[in-house]
Amino acid sequence: MLIHTPQNQRLVDLLARVALRDQQAFKELYDLTSSHLYGVALRYLRTASAAEEILQEAYINVWQQAGTYAATLSAPMTWLISVVRNKALDHLRKFKRETESTDSVNAAAEGQVEAIAEHADPHELFSAATEALVLKRCVALLDAPQRQSLALAFYDGLSHSELAEHLRVPLGTAKAWVRRGLERLRKCIEAQQQPATGRAS
Repeated sequence: MLIHTPQNQRLVDLLARVALRDQQAFKELYDLTSSHLYGVALRYLRTASAAEEILQEAYINVWQQAGTYAATLSAPMTWLISVVRNKALDHLRKFKRETESTDSVNAAAEGQVEAIAEHADPHELFSAATEALVLKRCVALLDAPQRQSLALAFYDGLSHSELAEHLRVPLGTAKAWVRRGLERLRKCIEAQQQPATGRAS
């Protein structure tokens, strides 16, 4: 329910003009609301850089979706806050998925060492532990999409098409993330192992 105050009416008018792609109105809307909305983003995300990123994404959304705002349903600031909140929650969910993907890769590497440890001599155990450490180090260097894609493909068994659907990206993008991730892993592991090979020889 919209409470008719001069400030609310001003924001309603600006949103109506933004819906018509009025760039001056968009700038005025930003100037009037960005400091408050930044505070909202910061409360969810805790870091200034993440809050600034989400605020930028939220205003892009406002520019694109201003025509969907209905003054009869909510106050303009309430609607703007909901846009920022939804973007912040999406960011937090994505961060959680990426963290879980990294954890699953690391857990798998540690599991390989534990399996070998049951019936391995000290040399085999040291070799396995070194390989797991190299794998964890190299996985940490991957871009987040590549790391998540590899974890879902190899540890959760998702096909390329299932991966694309799960990550909501085109099939070609999912394939590219897996291919590039594997290539970067291979090069990183080879680079990490070369000094040890050189010492052994």
